[in-house]
Amino acid sequence: MYNDAPEEITTLQRIFLQPTSPVHRQYEALRAFFVERLSSAQAAQRFGYTPGSFRVLCHKFRQDPQRPFFAPPRKGPPPAGPQDPTHQKVIALRKQNLSIYDISRVLQQQDRRLSPAGVALILRQEGFAKLPRRADDERPTGPRAQPAPVADARQLDLSPRRFRTQFGGLFLFVPYLAQLPLERMLQQAGFPGTPMIPAAHAMRSLLALKLFGSARHSHVMSSVFDPGLALFAGLNAIPKRSLLTEYSCRIPPAAYPQLMKLWFDAGKKLGLQHGTSFHLDFHTIPFHGEDALVEKHYVSKRSRRQKGILAFLAQDAETRVFCYANADLDKARQNDEILRFVQYWKDRTGHYPEELVFDSKLTTYQNLDRLNQLQIPFIT
Repeated sequence: MYNDAPEEITTLQRIFLQPTSPVHRQYEALRAFFVERLSSAQAAQRFGYTPGSFRVLCHKFRQDPQRPFFAPPRKGPPPAGPQDPTHQKVIALRKQNLSIYDISRVLQQQDRRLSPAGVALILRQEGFAKLPRRADDERPTGPRAQPAPVADARQLDLSPRRFRTQFGGLFLFVPYLAQLPLERMLQQAGFPGTPMIPAAHAMRSLLALKLFGSARHSHVMSSVFDPGLALFAGLNAIPKRSLLTEYSCRIPPAAYPQLMKLWFDAGKKLGLQHGTSFHLDFHTIPFHGEDALVEKHYVSKRSRRQKGILAFLAQDAETRVFCYANADLDKARQNDEILRFVQYWKDRTGHYPEELVFDSKLTTYQNLDRLNQLQIPFIT
C-alpha cells in the first residue's frame, strides 16, 4: 500500500510538471516563475523553453496579465448522446432522405424542438454527408414559399373584386392624377420605361411611397403583397426595391427640369394655388462612393463638410410644398442659383416672386444687389 503511494503521487505530479497542452505548459511555467520564485533559467529548463523565448513569454504576460488560460464552463444542457431518443430519431429521418430543415420541422411537430443547426451537428457526428441539391418534385410535400408575382402592367386584373388594403388613403389622390396627362408629360421629358413597367407606373409607385410616408425605398418589401398599393400604381404587383432604387439612375439629368416645367403648367391648369413667399436653401445629399469628381459640401445635420450632391430647394411658405429643385449644381454655380429660380418663376407665372427668405450665405452681395434692381423683397 505504501509502495503504491509514491508512484501514484508521481503520476499526479506529472500532470502539472509535464503538461501536454501548450496553454497549460505556459500557465505552469509562469506560475513556477512568479509564484514558486524559480529563476528564469530554472523555469525555462523545467518546461522545455529556451531562456530567450521564456523571457518573451514573461514580457507578454506582464503586458496582458488578464489573458485567459482556462476555457469558461459551457452553459446549457449537455449535448444529447447517441442513446438519446431525439438523436436516434434524427438518424432515422435522415435515412429517409430528409434535409436538416425537414427533420427540424418533423421534430417540432412531435414536440421535440431542435434547430436545423442542431440537426446538422448530430448528422456530422454520425458521419452523414450533405444532401445534394434537389428539385422541387424531389422534396417532401409540405408548405413551401411561394414566389412573389413580377410587376407587369400587362397582367393587371381590373375585374370587379373586393380586397383589404392598408393604403386606402392613396386613392383620394386618384381624381387629381386622372386630370394630369402624366404619361404624356413623362414621355416628353424623356423618362425611361419598359412594356412591363412604363415610366408612369414607375413614378406612381414612387409617388405612392412618398404619399404614404415610407422613408426609404427599401421599406417597400414589407408591402409588396398589398393589392391596394399595386392598384394605385396601375400594376399587378408593386415593383421590388431593386427597381425603385435604381430607377433614378436611369433618368437623364436633362429630364428633371423639363418634367418640373410640365408639372407646374399642368398643376396651374387644375387651379392649384401657390403662395407669394418662398423659403430657399441648399441641401447636401451625402455621397459614400469613390467618385473623385464629387465635391465636398457642408452637411448641417453632421456639422461638417463631406462629399455629396448639392441640391437647391424652393419651398412655398403658404402651402409648404417644394415648387423648385435643382440637384445639378457645383460650387462654381451655386451662388447664382437664386437668380435661376427667380427667372424660372417669372417664366412660369409671368411675374417675379413677391418675397424670398434665405440664409445670408446662400448667395453673394452682387446677387443681392441684382434682387434689389429687380425690386424683389428678401429677408436673410
